Amino acid sequence: MNEYLIFLAISTAIFALFSLGLNLQWGFTGLINFGHIAFMTLGAYTTVLLSLQGVPLLVSAVTGAIVAAFLGLIIGFATLRLREDYLAIVTIGVGELIRLVVNNQDLPVGNTWVSGAFGVQSYPIPLSTAPNLFFRLVMIGLLTLLAAVTFFALWRWIRAAQKFMVTDSSKRLGSKQEFASRLGVGIIFTLLTAAIYISGVIGLYDYKPKAGLMLLSLLVLGFVFWRWEILVRSPWGRVLKAIREDEEIPKAMGKNVFWYKVQSLMLGGAIAGIAGAFFAWQLSAIYPDNFQPQLTFDAWIMVILGGSGNNIGTILGAVIFFAYDALTREYLPRIFTNLSSDQLGAFRIMIIGLILMVLMIWRPQGILGKKEELTLGK
Repeated sequence: MNEYLIFLAISTAIFALFSLGLNLQWGFTGLINFGHIAFMTLGAYTTVLLSLQGVPLLVSAVTGAIVAAFLGLIIGFATLRLREDYLAIVTIGVGELIRLVVNNQDLPVGNTWVSGAFGVQSYPIPLSTAPNLFFRLVMIGLLTLLAAVTFFALWRWIRAAQKFMVTDSSKRLGSKQEFASRLGVGIIFTLLTAAIYISGVIGLYDYKPKAGLMLLSLLVLGFVFWRWEILVRSPWGRVLKAIREDEEIPKAMGKNVFWYKVQSLMLGGAIAGIAGAFFAWQLSAIYPDNFQPQLTFDAWIMVILGGSGNNIGTILGAVIFFAYDALTREYLPRIFTNLSSDQLGAFRIMIIGLILMVLMIWRPQGILGKKEELTLGK
C-alpha cells in the first residue's frame, strides 16, 4: 500500500505538471492544443538520450525543456497568424509526427545506434542509489517542509474565501458556494497530503528509489505552481487573459498579441517537457507507444474537470483522475466479472465520458473554475 501510494503520488505530480502547461495555453490564453503530448515526448527522449551520453541529469532535463519550448516556437510561427482551428489541426499532426519519427528513427543509445521501435532502457535515474542516513534525514526534512507549506497555503486559500463571504454581502450566495468548494477541496488535499507524507517518510527512511523520485517530482510541481500563480497574476498574465477573451482589445492597447501567444506555447511546452523527463524516470524504460495521443486528452480531462484558468483546479483534476483510475482498476473487475480486460478498459473510458457530460451540464466551468472566465463558449 505504501509503495502504491508513492506510485500514485508520482503519477499525479507528473500529469499535474503536464496539465499545468496545457492550462497556461488553453485556460489562460485560449489556444487549442490537441497535440500536447509532442512536448512531453521531446522532453522525455532528449533527457534520456543526453543522460546516456554522460550529460548530468539536471542539464539533460533542462535541455529537454528547452527543446520542447523550441517546438512551441516553431508551431507558433507556423500557425498563430492563422485561424484558431489551424492550431488544433497542426498540433494533432505534430504530436503523431514526432511519435512516428521516434518509432522509425535510429537513436544514439550510448555508443551504439538502436531502432526507436525497440525503446530505450537502462538510462540513469535521479536518486536511484540509497543515500547515507544524513542525506535521507535531509530529504525527510524537505518533505516535511513541503507538507507544512501545503497545509499553510490551503488554510490561507480557504480563509480568503471565508473573509470574502463575510465582507461581500452583495454576492453572498456565490461567496458561500465558493467557500464550500474551497473547503471541500481543502479537506481532500489535506488528507492526501497527510497520506503521501506518511508514505514518503517511510519510503525515504527505508530508502526506496521511487520515494526519492516522488520527493523530487513534488518539489518541482510545488515550484512550478508557485511561479505559475505569480505569472498569471502579473501584467503578463492579465494580457494572456485579455487575449483569451478578445484579442482585439490588447491589440488596440498596443500589445504584441502574436508574441504573447508564442510565449504561452513555449512556456507550456517547456513544462510539459519537464513532465516528460519525470515520466521517463518513472517508467525506467520508454517506448514510442508510451506517448499516445490519449495522454493529451487525459490532460484535457484534468484541466476541464478542475476548471480551466485555475491552477489549483488543474492539480485537483489530476488528483481526481488518478483516484478514479486507481479505484476503477481495483473494483470494476470485481463488480463486472464477465467482462474482458479490453471491455473493462472501454467501460472505464465510457464512465469518465459520462461524468464529463454531466459536469458540462451542471458546472461547465469545472469544479473550481469561474463561469465568467469560461473559454469553452468563446
